[in-house]
Amino acid sequence: MSRLDDARFRAATAFQRHVGNPVMRRLPFQTLLETTGRVSGLPRRTPVGGRRVGSEFWLVSEFGDRSQYIRNIKADPRVRVRVKGRWHTGTAHLLPDDDTTARLRALPRLNSAAVRRIGVGQLTVRVDLDG
Repeated sequence: MSRLDDARFRAATAFQRHVGNPVMRRLPFQTLLETTGRVSGLPRRTPVGGRRVGSEFWLVSEFGDRSQYIRNIKADPRVRVRVKGRWHTGTAHLLPDDDTTARLRALPRLNSAAVRRIGVGQLTVRVDLDG
């Protein structure tokens, strides 16, 4: 990762951690991904942009392996996703070989534009939702 990419990552994650995520988590219909903290064991809720397609939920992580929720998924792939105010349990799968550019075209436009603009090393995530 270049110095510019690292600076972009640090600025974006600081903003998200201290401003964006606390506000977005409170919005009743914001899509949330809940993972289990790999160190604390506590639930960690992250606002995400993605789309449910049948029994799957798709999203693209803007910073790939550097995202805390991706690290949590690697430690424990059991997650919950809140879509349109309703929680669903499922199992997350990281798809490093997926074409994130094509995937972002199929996901919500505003979030996808931000992920393309800010992100470095994007990573596709598919959550197989339980029943």
